[in-house]
Amino acid sequence: MTVLFRIRTLNNIAVEGLRRLPRSHYEVASEISEPDAYLVRSYNMHELEFPSSTLAVARAGAGVNNIPVVGLGERGIPVFNAPGANANAVKELVLGGIFMAARNLEKATRYVRALDVPDEALSKAVEQAKKQFVGFELPGRTLGVVGLGAIGVEVANAALGLGMKVVGFDPSITVQRAWQLSAGVKKAPNLDDLFSRADIVTVHVPLVPETQGLVSKERLRVMRRGSVVLNFARDGIVDTGAIVQALDDGRVGTYVTDFPSNQLRGRDDVISLPHLGASTHEAEENSAVMVVENLRSFLEDGIVRNSVNFPETVLERTRPHRLAIPHRNIPNMVAQILTSLAQENINIADLLNRSRGELSYTIVDIDSPASSDTVNRIRAIDGILSVRVMPIIQP
Repeated sequence: MTVLFRIRTLNNIAVEGLRRLPRSHYEVASEISEPDAYLVRSYNMHELEFPSSTLAVARAGAGVNNIPVVGLGERGIPVFNAPGANANAVKELVLGGIFMAARNLEKATRYVRALDVPDEALSKAVEQAKKQFVGFELPGRTLGVVGLGAIGVEVANAALGLGMKVVGFDPSITVQRAWQLSAGVKKAPNLDDLFSRADIVTVHVPLVPETQGLVSKERLRVMRRGSVVLNFARDGIVDTGAIVQALDDGRVGTYVTDFPSNQLRGRDDVISLPHLGASTHEAEENSAVMVVENLRSFLEDGIVRNSVNFPETVLERTRPHRLAIPHRNIPNMVAQILTSLAQENINIADLLNRSRGELSYTIVDIDSPASSDTVNRIRAIDGILSVRVMPIIQP
C-alpha cells in the first residue's frame, strides 16, 4: 500500500488515537520534515515554520492558545481540537476543588503532615486543632458557572445533584448545550449579577481578548465575604492581582487554580494544582481519538468537524472524485469554481459551501476527474487559498 499522508507528532499522543491512523496509508512520527499534518497537545507552535506541505493541525485537547490559529486560517489550513473530550475529567477536578475549599482539606492535611508528636499526644493535638478547619456544606449554597460549554454544563448539572443552587451565564450557549443543561440551572442576566449571587464561582471559557481578566477587581468586590473562586479554564481569565487583593481583605476565602504563580504560591488561602484539568488516561484517550478521527475525515474526504477556524462542512462523499477548496468569503467565488470545471465539461454531482467570518470552504463532488490544468485554473482565481484533489482510497 502507498503512504498517502505523513503526520508529525509534537507531543506524546495516546496510542488509542494513533491506532485510528492505518499504517497502510499513514506515516506517523515525531521527526518528519514535510508533514501533511501535525498532531499536538501542549507544544508551542507559534515559532514553528510550517512547510508548504501542511494541510491541517490537530490538537488533542480543547484549548488552542499554543497554535497560531489566525495565521494558519489565512493560509487555508484548518485547526482541529477536541471540545468536550476532557469534560468529565475537568468536571471531576472542579468538584474536587470545591470539596477541598469547602472543608479546608488542604490546610488540614498540611497540619497533620507537619505534626511531630508521640502517638499518645497525637489524638489530643488533633482534637484541639480541628476547630481551625471548620468548613461548610454544599446544599443550599449557590454556584455561579461562567461559560456553559461542554465542561460548564457538566459542572452545573453535577452541582445541582449535590443539592446546590446553580446560576449560569453564557450569552453564546449553543442549542446542543442548552438541551443538555438541567432546567434547574438559573440564568444570570450578566456577569455582575452572577458574581453577586454566588458563594462559589467557577469559570469555563476560552482565553480570548474578551475574557482576559474576566474575574476582575470590580466583580470580586460584589461577591459575598468568604466566597470561593475556581479557575480550571485558562491562566489570564482571573486577574491575579485582583484575586490577591480579594484574598487579603477576606472578600474571597479560598482561590482554587490549575495555574500556579509565584504571587499565589505559599498562601494558605490558595489551592494551586499543576494544570491537572485533563490529566486522566481517559481524557487523553478521548481527546486523541476524537481529534484523530476528525483529522482523518479531513485528509481523506475534506470533511470539517470541530475546527476552530474553519466552518463545519460535512458532505457525505457521493463520487470518487472530490475537490476541497478553502477560499476568501467574497462574492462570486463558487461561480468561478464551477465555471472552471464547466470549461472541462465536468458535471457537478454534489456541492456544499460554508462560511465562517472571512473564510469560506467549498467541497465539490464531480462525475469525472479534474485535469491538472483545471485544478491550476481554480488555484489561479483571486481569493482561492488552496485546492485539494481528494485521494481515492482503496480499502
